Amino acid sequence: MTKNVSLKIIQVCLGITLTLFSSSTPAKEWPFTVYLDGKEIGQHRFSLNEANGLRELTSQAKFNVKFLFINAYQYQHTANERWQGDCLSSLDASTKENREITLVKGRMKERSFLLEAAKKTEILPACVMTFAYWNPKILSQNKLLNPQTGEWLEVKIKALGVEPIEVKGQTVSAERYRIDASKLQIELWYSADKAITEKKWLALKSTTPEGYEIFYKLR
Repeated sequence: MTKNVSLKIIQVCLGITLTLFSSSTPAKEWPFTVYLDGKEIGQHRFSLNEANGLRELTSQAKFNVKFLFINAYQYQHTANERWQGDCLSSLDASTKENREITLVKGRMKERSFLLEAAKKTEILPACVMTFAYWNPKILSQNKLLNPQTGEWLEVKIKALGVEPIEVKGQTVSAERYRIDASKLQIELWYSADKAITEKKWLALKSTTPEGYEIFYKLR
């Protein structure tokens, strides 16, 4: 009797596993080499898993800026985001800049998103989007959540037209956009191939308040 029950449990568990596996899609990845004013400083990888309408994004970055052979600036960032469709359901992020550590956490609670950052709690709308560059739907938003700082920022987004860029050694046609958000200036490139139903994220450029240029190049 015990053996039969155990066998049924195994069969049920296996059935659930197979169902989840069959309904999931292959993970999408965006592995970037990061440059500061043309000099390589590190890497940033985004990995997205999707299953049954749920999405889980993992973001990992590590930069090291040297000046005269001295580590002048070190940056490490990890974030785990869970999404229901295009709405953020939870966020757990940690950022270390030199010796300073910033933690940002958030989760859906009833009909709002509860955000905890900088020892403060803030209640945001039910459907929040981070600076989720991998999802072109951010281009229609007027507010985005910065997972590094926990800031809920007003954004202005402008299409800059189509232009050729180099991606993995090949020249492709790309749609260019600019995001202005407080002190942030970010430019994004997405595939302009009309045969592809979903825009693919290809590159990123950010200009710091000090005038430095950071560029993300797919590898």
